[in-house]
Amino acid sequence: MPAHILVAGGGIGGLATALALSRAHHRADVFEQATEFGEIGAGVQLGPNATRRLHQLDLGRGLAAIAARPEALVVHSAGSGAELARMPLGDAMQQRYGAPYCCVHRADLHTLLLDAVRAQGTGSLVTAARIRQVETSDDLVCVSSTDARAWEGEALVGADGLWSLVRAQLESASAEAPPRVTGHTAWRALVRQADLPAALRRSRVDVWLGPRLHAVAYPVRAGDALNVVVIAESAPAGDARDWDQASSLVVLKQAMGRSCASLQSLLDAMPSWRAWTLSDRAPVAGPGDMAHERVALVGDAAHPMVPYLAQGAGMAIEDAVALADALGDASALGVPAAFARYAEARWERNAQVQARARRNGEIFHATGAVRFGRDMAMRLLGARLLDQPWLYGG
Repeated sequence: MPAHILVAGGGIGGLATALALSRAHHRADVFEQATEFGEIGAGVQLGPNATRRLHQLDLGRGLAAIAARPEALVVHSAGSGAELARMPLGDAMQQRYGAPYCCVHRADLHTLLLDAVRAQGTGSLVTAARIRQVETSDDLVCVSSTDARAWEGEALVGADGLWSLVRAQLESASAEAPPRVTGHTAWRALVRQADLPAALRRSRVDVWLGPRLHAVAYPVRAGDALNVVVIAESAPAGDARDWDQASSLVVLKQAMGRSCASLQSLLDAMPSWRAWTLSDRAPVAGPGDMAHERVALVGDAAHPMVPYLAQGAGMAIEDAVALADALGDASALGVPAAFARYAEARWERNAQVQARARRNGEIFHATGAVRFGRDMAMRLLGARLLDQPWLYGG
């Protein structure tokens, strides 16, 4: 028997959840606090583990239309520009994992999901719905907004991000601390490739590693645009809750210090910069961090992570498909048991990804002897060190 699920949050995780539930014949009503559904522009890398799930959701053709499929991942020294390691992507990744490695514009992925949810037509899409209170009973969840509207369903999925209000409904969250401000700041820029000199255009993922910083550039929008991100250990860039703050090349260079000429030329070519302060939480400690009774969490609401494994969106998409699979026919197990099964299936993988992302940050930003050892290992092992079978094949 189909269930009626309320989904708090209309971002990538919330819409992927609504789509997966709708395709499993459940009703999923999505509540977004903004006045319209939309995403701030930035790039997203999607490994085969994520694109495989998007294909499961019948989004393969739409994904192919918006994505770039980079030919390789190339790692450089930020100081000298020298190549440290290279891993083939493109056809090699497709053949190895049965799904492509894609780079997309976040807004394009969001639109793809939103259009698919609308086409399913099995639930409501509600805007300007800022959640004020959640009440649960043995068989119902009631959500009310700050403007006194209220909705009832059989369960609630929190897809409301790092500062999730739904998270407070979990027993494990009763006395937890707020998200951790990492001391790392990310700057991002987006430019049309046609507006760049030929030498700066890219059809691959380039990464530069330096002391206490790294940069990455990759194509999006079917290769028509280039996304550039620099992450440096610096003073927080304003309000940690605001991930779309105006910044400048001057501020970025003050945080970075000197880097190789090729990287500097790329940064100089960007038309503008936005910044945000990175925050996360400790890795998930158990299934109780992801679901309790009639409340479940997906994506950053459950397991926010630093972006050093490029898996924030990927884990949210994995969660969405796993939640729909666990729910199945809700009448067979009941929603609380189905949510418990979902949490049991997901928590260890999410915790592993969170922990590895933190560890990657330490490796990417290493100094001294650790940095020297990292560079030597990359030169010797190359693709074998960069590939992640446990992640991409999972």
